[in-house]
Amino acid sequence: MLKGIIDRFEGEYAVIEFDGKTKDVLRSELPAEINAGDTLIFENGKVIIDIEATASRKKEIDSLMDELFEE
Repeated sequence: MLKGIIDRFEGEYAVIEFDGKTKDVLRSELPAEINAGDTLIFENGKVIIDIEATASRKKEIDSLMDELFEE
């Protein structure tokens, strides 16, 4: 099993970060509903969105942003 995080999209490619390194993957090879910031699981030729990991990262980032921008 390999996990990656979608960093951004560039045309027909998704730029995915795997352990600090990025790789371009054709969007057509990924689930249609993906978004930047989603965590993906690559296993046995399938790619799925790790909904729990994505939600956890979003919650952590939102918390850090709230702390950063407190008045």
